Amino acid sequence: MRSVVLFYLCFLLCLCLGVACVVCVSLWNTRWRGGFAWNGSALQFNWHPVLMTTGLVVLYGYGAVLYRVPLTWGQNKLPWKLLHASLMLLAFILSVVGLCAVFDFHNAKNTPNLYSLHSWIGISAVALFALQWVGGMAGFLLPWTPVSFRKLLKPTHVWFGGSILTLSIAACISGINEKLFFVLKGNTSASYGQLPPEALLANSLGVLIVAFGLVVLKILSNPKWQRPDSRPENTAYSPLLQEDNE
Repeated sequence: MRSVVLFYLCFLLCLCLGVACVVCVSLWNTRWRGGFAWNGSALQFNWHPVLMTTGLVVLYGYGAVLYRVPLTWGQNKLPWKLLHASLMLLAFILSVVGLCAVFDFHNAKNTPNLYSLHSWIGISAVALFALQWVGGMAGFLLPWTPVSFRKLLKPTHVWFGGSILTLSIAACISGINEKLFFVLKGNTSASYGQLPPEALLANSLGVLIVAFGLVVLKILSNPKWQRPDSRPENTAYSPLLQEDNE
C-alpha cells in the first residue's frame, strides 16, 4: 500500500511538472518573444521550443509512465498499448512540426541548419524516437510478432525510452541556454549576466524540465512500479496479450 501511495505522489508530481513546463515555455514565447506565426519570421521560430518541450519531453514522459499506473493493472493491455502508442505518435508529430518551424525560419533567414551541439542532440533524439516508435509498433502491437522477439526487444525498447528522454532534456536545456545568449547578447539594460526576468523564467523552465525528467526516470526505474504480468484467458484480444510485461 505504501508503494502505491508513493507511486501516485510521484505520478501527480510528474503531471504537475509537465503542465508547469508547457505553461512556462508558452509564457516565455508569448510574453517576451512576441507570440506565434508561421511566416518565416522569429515568431515562427517561437513554435520550436513550445512544440519540442510539449512533444519531445512532456507528452513523451507521460506516455512512458502510462504502464506504471496501478489502475491499469489486471486489465486488458491492448487499450493501454494503443493509448501509449497514440501519445507517443502525437509527441512525435509535435516534435516534427517543431523541427519544421526552426528549419523554415533558418532557411528564410539564410541561416545554416544543424550547426550547433543543441541541434545535433535534438535531431538525434527525434531520429531515435522515430525508430523507437516504429520498432515498438512492429514488436508489441502486431499480433503475428513472435513472443520470443517481444521478449528480446523489450529490454532494448525500455533502455532506448529512457535514453531518448535524456537526450530530449539535454537538447531542451542547451536550446534554452543558446536562445538566451542570442536574444540577450549585447543588451546592456538586460544582459544575461544581470539575470533579467526573461532569463529568470527561462532558467526556471530548464529546472522544471530537468525535475520532470528525473521524476519520470524515477518512476521507470522502480521495479516495484512495473506492471505485473497479466494474461486474461477470456479476452477477445488473446493474440495480442501474450504479454511482454512492459
